[in-house]
Order: sequence, then C-alpha cells, then structure tokens
Amino acid sequence: MTITTLETPDGEGELAVSEADDQAAVLLLGHGAGGDIDGWDLDLLAHRLPALGVTVARFRQPYRVAGRRIFNSKPGLDRAWSVALAEVGRRWPSLPLFTGGHSAGARTACRGFGHGQQGLVLLSFPLHPPGKPDQAKAEDVGAAAGPVLIVQGGTDGFGTPGEVRTALASVGRDDVRVVELPGAGHSMVATAGTTADQMAERERLMIWSVAAFIEQVLAGSAPDGPCGASATATPG
Repeated sequence: MTITTLETPDGEGELAVSEADDQAAVLLLGHGAGGDIDGWDLDLLAHRLPALGVTVARFRQPYRVAGRRIFNSKPGLDRAWSVALAEVGRRWPSLPLFTGGHSAGARTACRGFGHGQQGLVLLSFPLHPPGKPDQAKAEDVGAAAGPVLIVQGGTDGFGTPGEVRTALASVGRDDVRVVELPGAGHSMVATAGTTADQMAERERLMIWSVAAFIEQVLAGSAPDGPCGASATATPG
C-alpha cells in the first residue's frame, strides 16, 4: 500500500492505494463521518480485491488528516472528494472507475457520481438517523445515473436492508442490488455474539458481492437481482 498526500481546498487529504498486479478496474472509496480508511469494510476490500484485479484507493478526508472527528460541511467533503476523483483519473486514465464508500462516504460518492464513472459501491448506506425512519432519504441514490450496489448490515440502525429497498423503490431505483450481511450493524464489525463462522460468511459476502458487481458492469450486464433480492455472490 502507498499513501499520497493530496492538496485540497480544505487542507491535505490522503490517498491510500492497494494496487492490483493485473488491473481490470479501480475502486475509489471514502470513509464514514466518524470513521477512517481502516474501517472493517474498506480495509477488507483493500486487502482482498487487488488479487481479483481491482485496484482499491481509499481517500482520507482532510478533517481526519488534521485529527478532527467531525467534518465541517457536506460541500467541504465534496470539494475534497473531487480532488481524489481527479487524482485517480490522472493515475489510471484508461481503467474503468468505480466509486463509493462507507456511510457518509457513500453519500459523498453519490453526490460526486458523474461522467467517466462506471458504478457505485455503497456500504452501510445511511438511509436515516438512528431511530428516525420517517427521515429516510434516498434521493441522492436515485439521482446517480448508473449501476448501484448497496451492501447493508441486517441490523443497521441507520436503515435495514428492507427499509433501504422500500426507499429505493420510492425514488424509482428498483434496479439497485441490495446485499444483506446477516447480523451486521452499521460498522459491520464483529460484536460479542458474532462467531468466527459468521464473520467468515460476512467477509465472503462483502468480497464477492463487490467483485461480482464490478465484473457484471464491465461485462455490460445489470446486477443479477432486483433490489428485493438477498444476494449470494459467487466467484468469477
């Protein structure tokens, strides 16, 4: 892994790159609001996808580089994200680019989705504040004109897979594939009651659902399953 400092309008950000030897695509991921690029899902993908031909670039927002836990504004996140997008495009101009992230990073990627990007990988999508399902918002996913994969914990307090599917249908995105990680919360990490077998299955679902999504988009086919499907991805 290599880490490069990026100058943004809001201070220095960092791009951590785990490069594949035989590259077929690039996946740029952003972290959650209070998290960092070493979160369980981002770290797992960065370590495992390069062996499958996907270079993973994780972007650390300037507020985290500066040691702060809370970001100043959504426009600030978007400004820094645009710098990361430009850098990834400069480094790998001929490779298909996928973008996404965890929680707030997922929403930032939705807002920044546009020309030259192949699809969105949204992890722990923050549909609503915990305990406030009446404040559900999926319009940013609906506005992203491209293929979308959402990987959501089965007990995510920011929106269960069922809530996410309902919200997506309300904004006309019945084509989005939602993969459920059984028993996982918003951070997706193991809890006191999580067994080793359950974590192994959680890892398998995460890795292969993302890898299969990228492969299907590159092959020109839609993700194989409506948003109501509880998908089980397989290699290849």
